[in-house]
Formats: sequence, structure tokens, C-alpha cells
Amino acid sequence: MSLQISSVRSGFVGEISGIDIAHPLDAATIAALWQAIDRYAVLVFRGQRLDDESQMAFAQQFGELEIPRSGQADVKRRLRPEISDISNLDPENHLRGRDDPRRFDQLGNRLWHTDGSFRRVPACLSMLYAHRVPGPSPVGNGETEFADMRVAYDTLPNDTKSEIADLVALHDIAWSRAQLGFSQLLFGEKQALPPVPQRLVRMHPGSGRKTLYVAAHASEIVGWPLPDGRLLLRELMEHATRQEFVYGHVWREGDLVIWDNRCTMHRGRHFDERQVRDLRRVTTRDTASTLEQVA
Repeated sequence: MSLQISSVRSGFVGEISGIDIAHPLDAATIAALWQAIDRYAVLVFRGQRLDDESQMAFAQQFGELEIPRSGQADVKRRLRPEISDISNLDPENHLRGRDDPRRFDQLGNRLWHTDGSFRRVPACLSMLYAHRVPGPSPVGNGETEFADMRVAYDTLPNDTKSEIADLVALHDIAWSRAQLGFSQLLFGEKQALPPVPQRLVRMHPGSGRKTLYVAAHASEIVGWPLPDGRLLLRELMEHATRQEFVYGHVWREGDLVIWDNRCTMHRGRHFDERQVRDLRRVTTRDTASTLEQVA
């Protein structure tokens, strides 16, 4: 079979079929997937059969892997250090208790964010694979929602585009967790991951489109009074997450979803935490700080 792409939403989210990503891809297929990423920003692969090693091998065909926060810390972990454990399981594969600090930290994923923006060189692509998904429940099904930050930028008033064109925001993992009242950072981030500046408006290198670059990690606007900067960031987040800009992915076991952190935000949704939700993410690094890239 050959690679096929069907549009899930016009210009945002493409479903890929016709390839088995558990095996190495040829250069033409990788180039076609990059073109699809540049066009859609979110790609969905259904019915894949991946273990941790094949997921990592697939990701490495698209760039250098980013080591997760937990992977750089001396902690007991369930998975190998290159993989982000997006689950409700502890290192012994038991469901985490409601008062487990790792659960509190994971709740930060339910805020709108973009992966790795709190690093000087932020994340490029994230690749999340579903091993086990919870069933439907009254509280939610554990979907992941994605916001198209290209369209969010395009639909801003021209005066706003002019105002924010050259602004820089500080991104801080401690800020995003503090919004939930969780100040106990688990992996020494205050020393290892101090706040970093990132452009508020980026030029996406693959598509040539301008995109908003905001997230729950964005704590303030450099050079602005703190209240003014936080109001602007909140208003931009509210604009970017209007329903018409958002796709909600309903997970099936065997799904792999790629998203481009340079032009999307995402968040996890509620689910019945008495059921297992085991998703695993591998992420590639961008090539430079946003301040070193063309705006």
C-alpha cells in the first residue's frame, strides 16, 4: 500500500493510511509526511502496533529526541527515560491515588499548552501513542484537543497583529503548575529549567505561515507590567481556543497522533480515573530558540 491522506478538518488534521510506521520509512515517505505536517499540523495514524522501541525509532526519523523532565531526574519510572509517561499508572503499573504528586503534575496537561516551550530550544514534533484507553464515562473520555494557532493568528484584528509582532513572552514550567495550586515541582526544574524567552509570533518554517506561540507556560510579556502582560496572554489564549479552531481526538488503542508544537496548542480532557489510560509520548527538539528564528 502507498501513503494516503484524508482531511479530517479542512487544512487542520489529516488522517494517514497505507503505511506501517513500526518499520523504517524510505526518504520519499518521510518527505511526504513532512509535507503533510506542514499542511495539517496534526496527523492521525490508526491501527498501529508499536512498542516503545519502534515508537522511538519512528520519531528519530524526524529529528533529535527531547528527553522528558522525568527522564533527566533520578526517580523511579515505569518507562525508559526517553518516553513521556502520559498515563495514570505508577512505576508498578498500579493506578495512581488521587493525592499522588505525580498525578497533580500530570493535571497540568489539561491546561492549554505546547510541549517544551519552557525550554530554551523548545519541542518540534510530539508523537503520542495509545496503548490502553479508558471507556466512555459521564466525566469524559480522555480526549486530546488541539488548537490551530495559524488560523488563530490569521483571524486576529490587524491592530492586534501589529501590537504583538515583536513581543517576547517568558515561559516557565513552574508558572503553569502554580495555576493549579501545585508548587511542588518534582524533578528539580527550578534549577534545571528557569524561565526562558520565546517569541509571541513565529514564522512556521515549513509552511511560511505566521502563528501564535502561547501556552499555559507563558507567564508574562517581557518589558510590560505584569498584569497587562498576563491579560494579553489570557485574551490571546481565549481567542486561540475558540471552538471553530479546535479538533478533539477520540482515542482508540493503536492510535498514534503527531502534532507540530510550533503551530498548535493541545490539552488532555477528563476521564474516569478508575480506568487505565496508558499513552506514551516521544518528542523531537526544534533546531534553535524562537528568538534565533525568523519571525
